[in-house]
Order: sequence, then structure tokens, then C-alpha cells
Amino acid sequence: MKIKYLLTVIAIVAITKSSFAQYSQDAIRFSTFQTGSTSRIKAIGNAGTAIGGDLSSISGNPAGLGFFTHSELSITPEFNGSKVNSTYQGQFGTDSKSNLNFNNASVVIYQQLSTPRGRDKTKGWLSINYGAAYSRTNNFYENITYGGANKTSSISDYYNNLAKDQVKQYGSVNPDGLDGWAYDHYLIDNFGDAANPASYSSTVNVPVNQINNTIRTGGQSEVNLAFGANYSNKLYIGLSVSLSDIRYNSYNSFGETGTTVPVNGSSTDAGFNSSFVQDQITKGSGGNVKLGVIYKPVNAVRLGLTVTSPTFYSIDDSYIESLHTQFQNGNSYNNQSQDYQLSYNMRTPFKLTGGAAIFIGKYGFISGDVDYIDYTTTHISSNDSYTADFDNGNIKALYRATVNAHVGAEARLNSMFYLRGGYGIQGSPLKQNGSDIKTVTGGIGVRFGSYYIDATYAHLSSNQTVYPYEIAAASPAADLKKTNNNAFLTLGYTF
Repeated sequence: MKIKYLLTVIAIVAITKSSFAQYSQDAIRFSTFQTGSTSRIKAIGNAGTAIGGDLSSISGNPAGLGFFTHSELSITPEFNGSKVNSTYQGQFGTDSKSNLNFNNASVVIYQQLSTPRGRDKTKGWLSINYGAAYSRTNNFYENITYGGANKTSSISDYYNNLAKDQVKQYGSVNPDGLDGWAYDHYLIDNFGDAANPASYSSTVNVPVNQINNTIRTGGQSEVNLAFGANYSNKLYIGLSVSLSDIRYNSYNSFGETGTTVPVNGSSTDAGFNSSFVQDQITKGSGGNVKLGVIYKPVNAVRLGLTVTSPTFYSIDDSYIESLHTQFQNGNSYNNQSQDYQLSYNMRTPFKLTGGAAIFIGKYGFISGDVDYIDYTTTHISSNDSYTADFDNGNIKALYRATVNAHVGAEARLNSMFYLRGGYGIQGSPLKQNGSDIKTVTGGIGVRFGSYYIDATYAHLSSNQTVYPYEIAAASPAADLKKTNNNAFLTLGYTF
């Protein structure tokens, strides 16, 4: 069993009540990234698979590079505003976080292919174009706060369950684990007698006041190198290679305030304030390839298909946890684990994307995409320091295949101004206690000469139920309503 499980099976702000396996959660978290794109494609709900001719093709469907008839570059900064409203034990809470990021930078180089004299210049291979891009594909920045008076349980009930399991298996509590720390802090005690010498129970009276604070930072990004070719202005094919990067930091503190029953010679209840802290830093790098095609059966219709291979990651994980307890009589207790580090390999699922776009002359277009991703195929590899069977079992048991849908439209108002809108649904990978992420987008574009500016607003919303600790049917639940209000601005130049 891996060291993090020896310390604790709990994962505060767990993804699902049925699993507290940190690595399986992270595996899914890192598998739900978005395709990098410009403000224009974001404004149409990221429904860009069949569009072509946009710099988003470098990180999306590389076949779209075949539509370019000039070279082009752009940059896209972004603003992210995250807000989480919570309900826990009948009490409402809210927390938020805002940050600025560099979302996308792209360049495509147009290369027209020469044709023999006298041959139809609209037939055969007409151009091959090359692109390079940096894209931010996932944003982990968020603050989550929830709390309230819990009249039915204490986190010490969880510590006590750990102690019972430890004593049953090894004959005593683990002095270097949460159960042993809780025993040393007088949050649990052995109330056994001669007939039953090992009878552990929580010493904490209910109700207790509880509060959870989570701070997450970091994101995922990728660098893409791609090419796309144009055959007879009818068939477009492309290939891209992506180098991916993960930076994820999570700090979580679960605090509890209350009183304990008399133990160890004390004659009165003792007031206490206790905090369980988990601190995780994860870094990783990997790569994948994308193969794309766009076909025009008629000039007004474009059909697109993109196959994205699994991303193969090498991940380094660092984890520390601690328990701090302060009693009103002045006694205080502190324990902290060593910095537990683990390196492991992970494989994300295949992603299959199909799309169609209908162009209405010079007035604009309507576009739609569908993604298929089977999250149960996510896989973590075992090594000499870690056996992944438990996490891989949780992935197959708790997650599922999903379908993501995107639809959007662009209207050309005149030679300079464009109006865009879109809608998207990202299916939840969880079988239960999760919800789809719904995205509503809108944007405008301005073209003047060789320059253009595109601005987009995106509103994302989802719901989630999380469980701060596991005590079977009595596990307390927090209902979270998450919203993100994001803004993107693309500045571009053609040459």
C-alpha cells in the first residue's frame, strides 16, 4: 500500500463519497483539459473542428491549417474569475479567486506549392502550411470555503475508524499516522477494559463547528507543432505533436472547534480547536499527437474529424499532511509528516472529435462539434515505490465515458465587424455526485487591414457534492455551485 494511504485515506474536498484515492482523482483531473483556442473559436463555444483557417487549428484540428492562404500570428491574454457558493450543514458560504494568464500564442507560415506549367492550379496539392502554438488548456485556480455546526459527527469519528482498522490489523495505533496523532491529541481514546482491552472511540462532543478552506493554483498547458495540407480545395489533412505540462498546487485545511469528554484524569470537558492540513504539489510533463481531416462535399459545408492520442505523462508528486490541536487550558499538540514524494506515469484517454460547419455565403456560419472520451481508460502505471491497482480500480468503478457537445455561430455584420455566440456542455466523468460543465459564450471581432482584434466572454457553471471525511452513511456533504466568468482578448496580424 502506498505511503499516502498509510497516512490517510481521506482527501478533503474529495471528488466522490465512494473514493478518497488522491492519485485516481488527479488522473481524472489532468485528463479533462480543453483544446487551446483563440478568442474567436472560444466565442463560438469551441466548436472549431470543421472551421479551418483559424490559428486554433494548430492545437485543435491541424487539418484547418490547410485553409490558410497567408501567414498569420496572434496572442491571447485571459482573465479568469472563479466563484464557489457552498451549502454545508444548512449554512451558506462563498469564496472566489481571480487571476490573469497568458492563454494562447500562435503563428502559421503559409507555403504555396508550385504546379507544373499548364496544369490546373486548383487541382492536386496546393499548399502545405506549418504552425506553432502555446496554449493554456486547464486552469486550476479556485478557492473553496464551506462550514457550519455539525450536530451528528466529528472528523474525530473518522480518526477513530482509522484507529480501529489499525488495531485490528496491527494490534495498536500507528504513531506516525492520523490515528496515532489523534490519540496523542486526546481526540480519540482507548476506553477498553480487561474484557475488551482495545476499544477506541472519539472523545469529541457534538455539535462541533467545522470549516474547510481549499486553495488551488496552477494549470495545464501545451506547445504544439503542426502542419496542414490542402488538396484541390476539397480535402484538408493535418498532423500535430503536442508537448504538455502540468503544474498543480492544492492546500487544504479542515478545522474543527468543540469540546472533548473527560479523559486522562481530566474532570471537566475541555474546549479545543483542531486543524487537519494537506499540502500537495504536483508537476508533470508529457506528449500526444493529433491527426485531423476536413472535407468539403460542397463549398458551403465542411466536415471535420480529429483523433487525439492519449497523453503519456511523467508526474512528480509531493505531499505533506499535519494535525494541530490547541486546548483552552493551554495545551497544544502538533504533528507533521515528512515530505512524501512519488514519481509515476499516467496515460489519459483517447479523444475523438467530429464536427460540421455550414457557411451562409458571406454572412457567416453555424458550427457544431461532439467529443467522445472514455475516462475509464485512464491508466496509472505501477513502479517499485507504488502499486497502482487500487487507483486503477477506482477509475474503472467510479468514472465513465462522456460526450461533450459544442455549438456556435458567427455573423458578419459588415467588412469590419463580426458577432459571435456559442454554447457547450462538458460531460462529467463521475458516475455520481458530479454535474456537466455548461458554458455560454459571446464575442465580437474587428478587422482592419492586416490587423484584427477578437474579444470573448465565457460563463461556466457546474455543481458538485463533496465529502470532507468518510464515516459510511453518516458522512457529511457539502454542495458546491461553481461559476467562472472569463474574458479573452486576441490580437492578430496577417502577413
